[in-house]
Amino acid sequence: MRNGDTVQPYRKVFDMKVVVIDGQGGRLGQLVVEEVKKAAPGCRLYAIGTNSTATTVMLKAGADYGATGENPVIVACRDADVIMGPIGIIAADSLLGEITPAMAAAVGGSRAVKFLLPVSQCNNRVVGVREMSMSEMAVSAAESLKELLR
Repeated sequence: MRNGDTVQPYRKVFDMKVVVIDGQGGRLGQLVVEEVKKAAPGCRLYAIGTNSTATTVMLKAGADYGATGENPVIVACRDADVIMGPIGIIAADSLLGEITPAMAAAVGGSRAVKFLLPVSQCNNRVVGVREMSMSEMAVSAAESLKELLR
């Protein structure tokens, strides 16, 4: 960035597209949706599950929209402002095989700001990050989103 350049401000919260991606039982996604609804209640919150159970749980937690499967992940990532989920969403075959190579590529290639929660399962280990419960990670992710919006 050159001297004098400014960072483009994020669109207003009510226009922001936040995509939460989760799989398995959807518990982490549920917690993230609940916390994001509190931290940024005006955003458009998309729950994208790798399976119908995860999608249903996130919708019940308060997501505005929901869809299930590989193509919804690809489509939702195209114009997302923020993507949130376990770190495995950027690694093919993570979440016990629920993340396809196309899903991982869509998340990784998206221009969205990514908040990846350091869940240390499925052989993904994040070094230098303290252990936190899923609830603590969800709160931390929502607080990070709130910081981004300031």
